[in-house]
Amino acid sequence: MYENLENVGIAHFDVKSQLPRWVYESAMRAAQKGEQARSAIKDKTELKLRQQDIRKGLERCIGGMPSSDTPLNPRVTGSVEGNGFRVEKVIFEPRPHVYATANLYVPNGIIEPRGAVLLLCGHREQAKHCDEYQTVCHYMVHSGLVVMSLDPVGQGERFGFYDPESKQAPMTSVTEHENVGRQCMPLGDSLARYMLHDAVRAIDYLCTRTEVDPNRIGVTGHSGGGTQTSLVMMYDQRIAAAAPGGFIMNRPYFLLTGKAQDAEQKWPGFSALGFDHEDIVMAMAPRPVRILATTYDSVPIEGPRHTVAVNRRFWEMHGRGEDLDIFEDENVHRFTIPLARAAAQFFSKHLLEGTVVQSSEEIKLIPAQQLWCTQSGQVIGELEHAQSTHVENMERLAIFERSRQALPEDERKKRAIEWLQKRVFSGRQLCDLNQRPSGGGEVANMWVIRKIWWSQTGLLNHCLQFFDSKLAGNKLPVTIGIWDGGSSQLEVHAKWIEETCASGRIAMVLNPTGIGPLLPHLNSPTDKPFKRFGMMDRYTDEMMWLGDSMAAIRTYDVLRAVELATGSSNIDPSDIRLYGSGRYAIYAGLAALLDDRVQNVWMENRMNSISDWIKEPFYDETDSLSFILPEMLRYFDLPDMDRWLAEKGKLYDSTLVRSDFVS
Repeated sequence: MYENLENVGIAHFDVKSQLPRWVYESAMRAAQKGEQARSAIKDKTELKLRQQDIRKGLERCIGGMPSSDTPLNPRVTGSVEGNGFRVEKVIFEPRPHVYATANLYVPNGIIEPRGAVLLLCGHREQAKHCDEYQTVCHYMVHSGLVVMSLDPVGQGERFGFYDPESKQAPMTSVTEHENVGRQCMPLGDSLARYMLHDAVRAIDYLCTRTEVDPNRIGVTGHSGGGTQTSLVMMYDQRIAAAAPGGFIMNRPYFLLTGKAQDAEQKWPGFSALGFDHEDIVMAMAPRPVRILATTYDSVPIEGPRHTVAVNRRFWEMHGRGEDLDIFEDENVHRFTIPLARAAAQFFSKHLLEGTVVQSSEEIKLIPAQQLWCTQSGQVIGELEHAQSTHVENMERLAIFERSRQALPEDERKKRAIEWLQKRVFSGRQLCDLNQRPSGGGEVANMWVIRKIWWSQTGLLNHCLQFFDSKLAGNKLPVTIGIWDGGSSQLEVHAKWIEETCASGRIAMVLNPTGIGPLLPHLNSPTDKPFKRFGMMDRYTDEMMWLGDSMAAIRTYDVLRAVELATGSSNIDPSDIRLYGSGRYAIYAGLAALLDDRVQNVWMENRMNSISDWIKEPFYDETDSLSFILPEMLRYFDLPDMDRWLAEKGKLYDSTLVRSDFVS
């Protein structure tokens, strides 16, 4: 019965291009802010101040850094002889009961401390002991460098969801990163804080080794390892040289690729502060940097070329322009052998007292199992009390819950609502609604009016208003319905629509940003826009970089819909209610908390709390970024919202019959 209305478009406006354009233009404004700030740097003093701001800004965006005061408790569990070197199997604790596994490659015949390189692995499930990263280590150790290859969380011997009984892990690598990474965000954290901290503690360990000169430590990595390398470049000033691969670009170029980013590559608010990849590189000036790039990469080659070009003058300020360069290989996205050789040449030049060692040693890889630091191949289940990042998230959650509960209720509520108002309203371009009808229809005994209006400059919203045809011409109370899919899911919510209309109310089905007919164009008919790393994840990622979120934007959309209702000739503004269903019900609750014009809100099939979601190790990632307000759990959770709504008499009492709400 509702099929025609579910598939209806919006005439006269290219609404499917609006969200992509709005995101892109917002990102470009932030990028311009950064360009202006970098262009204004005239001398070494101003450069140093910018570098300090980058470090502070990064730490703020990833949620702060864990303490580095805890003991590393390092141990070498064995060693393997290689061709002119040995590999030590190292386990250390970057945080208590968090076990990091690494291979330390030590050239034979070392008689005094020398340069070392920390290799941070990309998204290969085997990480340090896969062929790709082993090969890189071999090229560098044959050049005379000490090399430490570190397993990231979720890879190598650090599968967070490993089951010792079945010897299986239901998710690893990118999948684990994204799973736990999304759960970091409501805490105000990024998965990057844990990966960066692991790397910092690995450097702490290298500094304890008698074979290593603490003043000559470099860092490299590719793809996800390039991300980790970039984090270290901005944060750890002990790094003497860096060679990030497969990551350096800048946001404007990346926006043209249509890709979403991995969890550790999301630093909420980083773009809003005016920072970009140019600043990652700038943070190292004038220390040597070689950008490693492949020309057939999903990371567009023009990105690293541009970033090197605009940064060169900062090295030239120090008379060291030659210490920043880019090495390109005509290849796909991986740490190729030419890149490995280029990295070895770069680090041997800058970390081995200027001696460039050209090695012709044959690369003989070591069987992966011989490089395991544990006997089982996994720290979970073998090492006592071994913790995963999921467990760390829950411990972090407990800290914020205790902090919230320690505040008097009135103060907690005040702080939370002030924070929420800032999140929802900050940076919005207020504009006139300019509402207008956009067609109509009829379903059974109900008439339907389609309306559009401007929620923000450049972003139209849309609704379908259903009402009993016998009441046409009357000024009616309204209930605004918000649910996953909006008007593309009318049949699912037909009972609610019909009961609401039968009670004499208008059932106003809202399509907030990116929903229903406002869903952006698909790249192909088979695209699934709400899947992990799908189109909508990509736009939500970018909003978070800009200090925003899809949840905040859509909550604002609900508030604008309330404003539209108060000014509509067919609506009684004294009786405006909200109805939310499913994941998007959170938008109705948040809007009701902020707007006194809302008389009542009814939410069903909603998650009980964001905290409970964080505690769930396995969940459906589909569209899960849409309900995340970064940092929310530092201030309140959904039960707090419900309690405050109930105090105002706004929360629908589920003990009442359904008709008590709609009538």
